[in-house]
Amino acid sequence: MTDLKKSLPSWNSADQKLGDVIWDIVHKDLEEILLRAYQAADPTLHTMKRDIFKEEEKKFSFISRGDFCDEYFEVQEKIANRLAGEVDYISYLSRVYSAYVGGLVQSLIRKKMIFHGKKERLVELLIKSVLSDISVVMYHYFIYLNKQTDEARAAAQVERELRAREDHDVINVITQALEALAQGDLTYRIESGMPERVDVLKQNFNTMAAQLEQTMAQISTNTKDVMANADGIRQASDDLSRRTEQQAATLEETSAALTVITQRVIQTTEETKKAHHLVETTHTDAAHSSIIVQNTIEAINQVEQSSNEISGIVGIINDLSFQTNILALNASVEAARAGEVGRGFAVVAHEVRVLAQRSSDAGKEISSLIDRSGKQVHSGVALVRETGVSLKRIVEQVKAINELVSNIAHAAQEQAESIGQLNVAMADMEQTTQKNAAVAEQSAAASHNLAAMSDELANLVAQFHIETNYPALAGI
Repeated sequence: MTDLKKSLPSWNSADQKLGDVIWDIVHKDLEEILLRAYQAADPTLHTMKRDIFKEEEKKFSFISRGDFCDEYFEVQEKIANRLAGEVDYISYLSRVYSAYVGGLVQSLIRKKMIFHGKKERLVELLIKSVLSDISVVMYHYFIYLNKQTDEARAAAQVERELRAREDHDVINVITQALEALAQGDLTYRIESGMPERVDVLKQNFNTMAAQLEQTMAQISTNTKDVMANADGIRQASDDLSRRTEQQAATLEETSAALTVITQRVIQTTEETKKAHHLVETTHTDAAHSSIIVQNTIEAINQVEQSSNEISGIVGIINDLSFQTNILALNASVEAARAGEVGRGFAVVAHEVRVLAQRSSDAGKEISSLIDRSGKQVHSGVALVRETGVSLKRIVEQVKAINELVSNIAHAAQEQAESIGQLNVAMADMEQTTQKNAAVAEQSAAASHNLAAMSDELANLVAQFHIETNYPALAGI
């Protein structure tokens, strides 16, 4: 405090007179200024408490005159100690004091009186004095913090010493419990009281010991059961190994037989494919023959049609022969009438009649030949049609046979694939069985080791102390 007082000397007499002017001007507005400043920290405040206002008023009487005497420091310390328990100092300095200083300055400069040219000096002195007051507030705040720090340090030291004693006692208790546990005493429990913060160690240890005792008791029971069943497991493993070897040999023979069947099925499938190919070729040829027969029928029909047309032409020739013969006859008659003059014309008429007779005979012969050819063509058409019907029936039958052979080939292919998959599965089964045989041999060896380890485990469990009336050991 002495150093702070030295750093804040009081004003000289001239400045103190100006301070009296500051007091006279601002004192009238001081309560309103303080209320607004305190409301910056507590908006719910509506009026200033009288005792608090009196303290602030007394402090301002020193601040306004720059009189930093011992009484000022006493009042300021009292206010600082009160505020330390009520408000946040940082908020107090940033909000309350800013409103406080602003209110003081506004109250000072808004007066419309004449300051005789010393208005700036008055404001300067007021701000200087308030800043000095803030430094005193900070000083008391640091004293308050140091006091809290010392109290907290002392309380922490007491707490550390108390915890050190408690930790020492806890370590002794835990050490005893762990020594008992290390010696195989699973019945040991922590009975002494422990601090609340480490009471969980006691609970966890007792729970662990109880569970360990229960586990060891169960292990002891299970060990006896394992020892009792070890011989049965060993015998079963030996029988399993022997049967697995027999099964492996049987599967090997079955796999060989299945391989032969697979090869035969594959060969049959190939032969069926060839037969299917031949049937398809036959079907194609039969269909082609059917087309040829159909074309033949059409050609014969055209021949029959041509024969009919020739018959018509022969009829025309017969008519021409008949007309020519009549014409020659008339010519002969006229030549006979003409006498010697028509002799040459009679010879011509005779030749024309001979020619007409020959044409008539040739027409008859052609007509006879056409009739016989028509009958033969008709008979041939009937035979060709019957052949076409037979070929059509043969094509349909070959088609049906082709479908049957195709289905047989498809079924044979699927059968070959299924048997191939079965062959692969048999090979896998054979390998798996051989592996199982090896595992069975290993299991038999492990079962023999199990009996030896069961004896060793029983010896290890016998080293622990367990309650003889423990539920897990009942009936042993």
